[in-house]
Order: sequence, then C-alpha cells, then structure tokens
Amino acid sequence: MAKEAVFTSKAPRPVGPYSQAILAGNYLFIAGQIPLDPTTGEMVKGDIREAARRVLDNIKAIVEAAGGTMDDIVKVTVYLRDISKFSEFNEVYAKYFKGAPPARVVVEVSNLPLGAELEVEAIAYIGEGRDK
Repeated sequence: MAKEAVFTSKAPRPVGPYSQAILAGNYLFIAGQIPLDPTTGEMVKGDIREAARRVLDNIKAIVEAAGGTMDDIVKVTVYLRDISKFSEFNEVYAKYFKGAPPARVVVEVSNLPLGAELEVEAIAYIGEGRDK
C-alpha cells in the first residue's frame, strides 16, 4: 500500500522530522497537534479552551486537505498536562464532533513539546470518494 504525505498551510508546519498527516489507503493518520497558530508559528495565548479550539481547527484543516471532514475521524488521543482541565476541554471538543463522536482516550502527561498545555492526534477513515 502506498502512503502519501498530507500538508496544508492552514495548519502549523511540523516542528520536527514528521508529516502533518499520512494517508495510507483510506486511513489518514494525523500527527499530534499542539496549539500553534499556522500563520505566526507561535503558541496561542489564552486558556485551555482557546488552546483546544486552535488544536481542533488545525486537525480540521489537515483532514480537509486530505479530502475528509471531522465526521471522518474515528479515533482521537488527547494528551493534557493538567487533567483537571478535562471538562473545559470537553466543552470545546463537543462542538467539533456531532452525531457519533470518535473513539477517544485522554491522558495526563508531565510535559509536551514547546510546553504546550495539550496535544491531540487523530485517525480518520476517508472513503472512496476522496478528491486528491
């Protein structure tokens, strides 16, 4: 099976030797996204809600660049530096996933790249109708 790197300028450039996402068959594997503004490359200012919006907007841009939508996301992993902010994160997260939300795990971690408050990675299944 061939794999294809996915890139969009509407999400931050990778901060290391990895792709924003890899499309393998109909599966899109989206690299962990931290709350970086794709225009400035800077971490967004504000609380966990603002950080969550930025991260999920980055994921949305990447899945759309691959021809999918947020509804195509089937699995999400969330890394929080402070699990006490779980409910605040969920308030924002729920607005991005309607209907049957993806399977998900949330874990607390001691640190994240660039000192981010959260990081989110996702897997999407993009059907046969995908435009390249």
